[in-house]
Amino acid sequence: MTMPSPTPTPASPPVPTLLVLDAEPLPRLGRLTGRARVEHADAATLAGRLPYADVLLVWDFTSHAVREAWPGGGPRPRWVHTASAGVDHLMCPELAESDTVVTNARGVFDRPIAEYVAALVLAMAKDLPATLRLQGERTWRHRESMRVAGTRACVVGTGPIGRAIASTLEALGVTTALVGRTARPGVHGTEELDRLLAGADWVVAAAPLTDDTRGMFDARRFGLMRPSARFVNVGRGQLVVEEDLVEALTARRIAGAALDVLNDEPLAPDSALWEVPGLIVSPHMSGDTIGWRDELGAQFVELFESWAAGEPLANVVDKKRGYVPGH
Repeated sequence: MTMPSPTPTPASPPVPTLLVLDAEPLPRLGRLTGRARVEHADAATLAGRLPYADVLLVWDFTSHAVREAWPGGGPRPRWVHTASAGVDHLMCPELAESDTVVTNARGVFDRPIAEYVAALVLAMAKDLPATLRLQGERTWRHRESMRVAGTRACVVGTGPIGRAIASTLEALGVTTALVGRTARPGVHGTEELDRLLAGADWVVAAAPLTDDTRGMFDARRFGLMRPSARFVNVGRGQLVVEEDLVEALTARRIAGAALDVLNDEPLAPDSALWEVPGLIVSPHMSGDTIGWRDELGAQFVELFESWAAGEPLANVVDKKRGYVPGH
């Protein structure tokens, strides 16, 4: 009697390799145990490991290692996710022209950055830096401060962060104009920027870094602003020509500024920016609230689950534009 041949057991699909460009503390990826082969790299080892990865998680979003390693030979990951809103630190022509999907951390930083901008606006309007300085000097000096309600703001950048900033400022009674790449309902195009700058009490830069936005805030644009205007940058340091901002503040062409992002980070101890009159400098912390790294890790795990299931990914970056297009 001939025995029937056993039914072949279907082969399990291969476990994808997830490569993490490390930064401390490491992301919590316990939910991916058994579902991904997690490997780690730093700037020195990334180029050698890229050809063997299916997915790259850019956890160290301050590093330029991806931009430097990507043009090498061999296969490249099918998907790259960066734990940041901006993608300028990793984008290079070879990545932009490839079939690799790039996603970002859109949605994690919106409300925290909006709160931070509102705090800066209130601090400058109420002259809190001087109050703290005078307290340290044990000096009692009565002053009058500015009323925020009824002022006007121009917010450059219409992504979720820019929109959250606008809605938060409007809750304080600030009339806010949003400026984006192209005009559409509720958004002014860049051709209107100069006019809006001339009438704004607050100018907030929250745009991504692209060829069009690099150095957009220069001597000419600071010259358009009111002498009483204040400028805030929470976008990218390279949006601003820092020498021109320093000159505008020193000559009192504008009343004040706050930079949470700078051209060179961390800012060197001997940088002149520390002592510019009317300038508040913070160490790129506007979106970093308690628990933010856990939110970034959870967001990536959810995206990975969608990717592994063959479902469409959220937060897909237009690699030519350098940001996630709006809807």
